[in-house]
Amino acid sequence: MALFQSFDIAASGMTAQRFRMDTIAENIANINTTRTEDGTPYRRKIVSFEEKNTSPTFSDALKRATEFRGDGVKVVRVAEDTTTDFIMEYDPAHPDADENGYVLYPNVNTVTEMTNLIDSSRAYEANVTAFEAVKGMATAGLRIGQ
Repeated sequence: MALFQSFDIAASGMTAQRFRMDTIAENIANINTTRTEDGTPYRRKIVSFEEKNTSPTFSDALKRATEFRGDGVKVVRVAEDTTTDFIMEYDPAHPDADENGYVLYPNVNTVTEMTNLIDSSRAYEANVTAFEAVKGMATAGLRIGQ
């Protein structure tokens, strides 16, 4: 594994986790959004990651099976959470209330989002630590070479 490849792997992890934190912040910010452009409540967004594969050929796959070689991580998609139901609350005075007085609120749970935010923050910190360790090794190598 090349030195600069280690920097790239840690940097890709930081970038992916920062994007995930931004998406979580968007979810929390829209916790009370009862109407979007399409007329439905806001739907929680989920970020999916995948390993980067810079050259997906058969020979590279065979090479990967015999030796470790990482390329980092990338965001593959941001999907809407369609498995969790909207939260239904009785509020007949709300402008978006239906004929029975119920309002559909987004499927965003603050506890879940904060837990995901802590998880993402810790993963970001781990990548920063790895980046700093590689930087320290590179600096030590340069000092030895003087």
